[in-house]
Amino acid sequence: PAAIVVISAHWEETKPALTASNSTHLLYDYSGFPAESYQLTYPAQGASQLATNIAEKLTEAGFTPQLDKDRGLDHGVFVPLLMLRPAADIPVLQISLLKGLDPAQHIALGEALAFLRRQNVWIIGSGMSFHNMQAFFRPDLVSKTQVDEFNQYLIQSLSPERDYPEQAEKLKRWLDAPYARLMHPREEHLLPLHVCFGAAKGSSAELLFHDDVLNKAVLAFGWF
Repeated sequence: PAAIVVISAHWEETKPALTASNSTHLLYDYSGFPAESYQLTYPAQGASQLATNIAEKLTEAGFTPQLDKDRGLDHGVFVPLLMLRPAADIPVLQISLLKGLDPAQHIALGEALAFLRRQNVWIIGSGMSFHNMQAFFRPDLVSKTQVDEFNQYLIQSLSPERDYPEQAEKLKRWLDAPYARLMHPREEHLLPLHVCFGAAKGSSAELLFHDDVLNKAVLAFGWF
């Protein structure tokens, strides 16, 4: 790809913000982990011109984007990229979520990014289909059946049997899913899915991953 754009669950701003420097550094935005986790490196270049281009498209779509030349890449960016592209040889740009956590706004944000697909730019939503931190440490708090029912809502929402407006409505109404708030006490880890869905408007989702992480079944979708 020409560049990689990541929407991470770990950056929220009132207005959509974009990293806008041609160099990058890492934010070790976690605590209590082994020393090795603070020595990780991912020396990818930034993409300031691409950030400017994206900001123009976001403005056309009614957003008021802000370019951030100082912010580093958080672990929602560099951890998956260390596995996906360990060579760090592709420019990387990060886009924030919106603090209001409105699902419709995040779908619209994705729709404004759709042009990137025609420019051979990867768009990655870095979040998690299950994110209840207490439940990771208390297995009895959330049952496998409850997780499976929520996951089925997501899978069925993105079914190719539904057209785009129907899919969008299901994602906007994700709180209608079984045990939604138990899966996501706060939805910042779900909303990268909404952004990618909007960016892929008109394409069919593929279920790329459905397996246990920390004893909880999680999903990953892709659009190609």
